[in-house]
Amino acid sequence: MAAHYIAKTLKFDCCVLRAQIGETRIPLLNYVQAGIFTDRRTNFDTEGMEYLLTDLALSDRSFALQILGDSMAPDFVEEDQVIIDCELVPQPADFVVARNDGEEATFKQYKILSIGEKEVFELVPLNDNYPSMRSDQQQIQVIGVMVEQRRYRCKWFWLAGHFLPFY
Repeated sequence: MAAHYIAKTLKFDCCVLRAQIGETRIPLLNYVQAGIFTDRRTNFDTEGMEYLLTDLALSDRSFALQILGDSMAPDFVEEDQVIIDCELVPQPADFVVARNDGEEATFKQYKILSIGEKEVFELVPLNDNYPSMRSDQQQIQVIGVMVEQRRYRCKWFWLAGHFLPFY
């Protein structure tokens, strides 16, 4: 009876903050597009692309990436989405997107190995079954730092005229 009384006397809005809808559109890229997108010399057409919305204040050189594979498990799993800002300077333990010898990007944890004339860093997968990449052993360039991670707990699919959850 007390719960019914409280529900009738208190307005719902008194205890809940209204959600702010993100106004910044961030293009969702694949790993090859991410490697190309970050090159300032390349004109990148984002028309017709899928976007994520965010309320973060980000640079114009920001993008989203959908995680593929399990090299960053358990913290990042397949289909997680991360938002990357290319104007940020990576700090130790940040999660970054980097471009390897080719044009394809990779998502790993940033670790500084030495500071001097030339900074040497390592890109470390969280899954021990995958090798690290070292900047003194191969050509890699950090192109952005993760500022947000998104994971959807439940996927929905359409079957026989109904949306059904898929876990």
